[in-house]
Amino acid sequence: MTNTAPQSAQLDSGETEIAVFRVDKTRYWRDHGIMALVLMALAGAVLWAIDSPYPAIGSLGAILAVALRAAYLASEAFALRWTLTNRRLILPGGQRALQLLEIETARILLGDVQVITLSGDKHLLKHLGDARGVITQILTARDKRARRASG
Repeated sequence: MTNTAPQSAQLDSGETEIAVFRVDKTRYWRDHGIMALVLMALAGAVLWAIDSPYPAIGSLGAILAVALRAAYLASEAFALRWTLTNRRLILPGGQRALQLLEIETARILLGDVQVITLSGDKHLLKHLGDARGVITQILTARDKRARRASG
């Protein structure tokens, strides 16, 4: 696992930053807690269905596996940044970006934000504290950019 320091997105000339979306720590841990509970129940049910004498051990294993995964990936997840500008949505790492006019829609997907481009590419902004607010900001910036481009 690499732990890279968060970098500011490189903005083009005349481009202004509107918002930076970061992983919400509470949401990250809650998402992993829910995942652990679902997998615990699933593991226990499968082991019970096949008459294993150890459904409780399988359930505990599922919880421990998700907890280890969450702890291992936490520093990497907390470093993620999505930058919204008046022209683009810059993805984590700053190497890739979506032009606002290429964004077809943004919607909630299992509590996260899924951005879909006109070409059908899908991008997921994970573990955000206010998914609806992020969607509003992205679509508002896109619509404002479209008005400027047509005007």
